[in-house]
Amino acid sequence: MSLEQGFDGHYPYNAVARTGLLKGVHPRMSIASKLMVIAFVLFTVANVEFASSVFDGIKLWITSTLSWYYILMISIFLLFSVWLAFSRYGHIRLGKDSDRPEFGNFSWFAMLFSAGMGNGVLFWSIAEPMYHLQGNPFIEMAGTEANSALAASTAMLITAFHWGVHGWAVYVIVALSLAYFAYRKGLPLSMRSTLYPLIGDRIYGFWGHAVDLLAIFGTIFGVATTLGLGVQQMNTGLSLLTGIATSTTNQIILIAVVTGVATLSAVSGVSRGVRIISELNMWLTFAILAFFLFAGPTVYLLGQYVNLLGNYVQNFVPMGMWVDEEAGRDWQGWWTVFYWGWWIAWSPFVGLFIARVSKGRTLREFVIALLIVPPLVTMFLLAMFGGNAVSIELQGAGGIIEAVNESPTLALYATLEGMDVGLWGTAFAAIVTFLIASYFITSSDSGTLVICTMLAMGSQHPPRLVRIFWGVTEGVVASVLLVAGGLVALQTASIAAALPFSIVILLMMISLYRALKEELPSK
Repeated sequence: MSLEQGFDGHYPYNAVARTGLLKGVHPRMSIASKLMVIAFVLFTVANVEFASSVFDGIKLWITSTLSWYYILMISIFLLFSVWLAFSRYGHIRLGKDSDRPEFGNFSWFAMLFSAGMGNGVLFWSIAEPMYHLQGNPFIEMAGTEANSALAASTAMLITAFHWGVHGWAVYVIVALSLAYFAYRKGLPLSMRSTLYPLIGDRIYGFWGHAVDLLAIFGTIFGVATTLGLGVQQMNTGLSLLTGIATSTTNQIILIAVVTGVATLSAVSGVSRGVRIISELNMWLTFAILAFFLFAGPTVYLLGQYVNLLGNYVQNFVPMGMWVDEEAGRDWQGWWTVFYWGWWIAWSPFVGLFIARVSKGRTLREFVIALLIVPPLVTMFLLAMFGGNAVSIELQGAGGIIEAVNESPTLALYATLEGMDVGLWGTAFAAIVTFLIASYFITSSDSGTLVICTMLAMGSQHPPRLVRIFWGVTEGVVASVLLVAGGLVALQTASIAAALPFSIVILLMMISLYRALKEELPSK
């Protein structure tokens, strides 16, 4: 099969079981993925301290030896994404020339934002600036005093940098490659297809299986660990609102509820369940942002947003290429390199989901939308949430840093309390808690659809029983690791898995360039 001929649906779907318990999925891939999950969970749970030491050792080696590599790779991904948008390939459509987008702009953006970063940025939009406000290399190099207005501006900039265009560039490469080869070249909507120009039909053999299993690893454990850690924030919110105990039992109950709703959503499909919940997420986010803007120091917050945008535009390139060379200072490893690894670890899941909902858009429209719209919204959210926290800490009653140092799960609720808006604060604390749950539901159901799509060799409508199994599995893995105390350890393992997948993304980039050049040869 040549790239020009495309995929006729015969070979890969012959590899999908027609009957039995594994009907609709690739038998060996399905069994291997289950064994992989069981093996890693048992390894972590059997001896959490040993597993943590192993994963931490790998992470320490990566951050101390390969920080330059992560910084360079993410910068290359960003440069390639920008070049694609303004190249002669920009008009190429992700699908046939007659295809048009399946979803409107608002629904499309709501789904990609919810899957890509919704719950994460909601969690860290206050906690991270509060950590950086107390000290970071940039204020040290500038001679700025910690816990000052200038330090706050730098802290906000660092947070925006970690959640800005660099991370989305990773998603662009993965999602664009998947959408291009699936919708324009007729290959399966699976990670293996992105390497077709490099290895040809071998994508249906060992190397294709290995790439898909690596992507499934990142998805299942990324979603499970994030779900397990996230319910701790939900439990904190419910404890403050209702007085229920903050306990492992209650967190497992929350995981069960979130998993149940997410599985139902995944079974209903993208067009209904996932889209509806994603749109709800966005409307609730807009309502909360409006509350923070008008209940807080409005003029100060708008100034924060404009200042943040200006600082970001001025500094994101030098910050993106900065490698800390001071011996013994591990700040960059704990923050920037960890973030870059987490973006890469999540890219199979988020990338495939974004590709799934992006058919019919042009390459230029796709890249520009992903690199501009989510970062702009994220920075506004950061300015509203983090700006209120900074205002309270530096100009008001304070206490936000103290709450964050006790537990980052308290950050958002401490800020709402510090705004001193009475019952409105309680009401919006309840809305925020609901929104956190809703974002986790979106991440979980999206992750379930991604895993099942790869196991079904690219089918966009994998069997319902398969979706139910993997939806429940995510919740079970999260619960087991929460009880055993292995969530943080496995989160570190997921970051370690980002190292080999970064090489896959680099190969994707080369593969996509070859295919585009073949489609539009130079005159």
